[in-house]
Amino acid sequence: MFQQLVPVSKTRHATTKIKQIDGFGFASQFHIASVMVHEFARAAAIYPVVFLEDKAQDEFRPVALMGLDEGENLFVDAEGKWQASYVPAIIRRYPFALARTGQEGQFTVCIDEGSALVNQSEGVPLFKEDGEPSEAIENVKRYLGELQQMDQFTRSFCKYFAEHNLFTPLNMRVRQGQTAKNISGCYVVNEERLNNLSNDRFLEMREKRYLPAVYAHLVSLAQIERLMTLKEERAAGQKALN
Repeated sequence: MFQQLVPVSKTRHATTKIKQIDGFGFASQFHIASVMVHEFARAAAIYPVVFLEDKAQDEFRPVALMGLDEGENLFVDAEGKWQASYVPAIIRRYPFALARTGQEGQFTVCIDEGSALVNQSEGVPLFKEDGEPSEAIENVKRYLGELQQMDQFTRSFCKYFAEHNLFTPLNMRVRQGQTAKNISGCYVVNEERLNNLSNDRFLEMREKRYLPAVYAHLVSLAQIERLMTLKEERAAGQKALN
């Protein structure tokens, strides 16, 4: 998603401005988007929510599938409009992100200087003329701080499920009309193992407030067929234009 992510500083970005997002053309090639547990309920009504394994970090991370092929976002139309009622937070926060500073529990706000939203002439300034952060950057800090807390909860959720061997590879063959596609390379919660948990383990998950997210994730898998339908509709539309 990010092309040139750098820490925000009043020295480097004293005159930098951010244009308001008026479209999502920048996300037209994002076929996945990281989501947090707090987003599962809303995201699951639209996107399949699955898990990817990050072997370098030795962890699993949840993502929303927005396309069946790399470089394809079926929810952004030709005009850059998002064709769904919910946009994942990681996309709404663009072109900002938090990055670790190297000190325990410390993060810094970063900006993607490669974004078309970042410029020197148009939009809301990051800093006031006296060098103090503008209201815009303060709002970004607050929003990213809230997302960071949600991210910690999400990491704990994924770690718990990995430790208790509740993830299993997804292997699904979806057919729509004359077209079929194999869906693989990601993980889902194993429903059989979930149902065979001991009462104590199940109650522990309820106390940790994990259960609503688990069931939202499982229900969301039916949206994979929706992606297939959207893909065929887009192909038919492009064929009609040609």
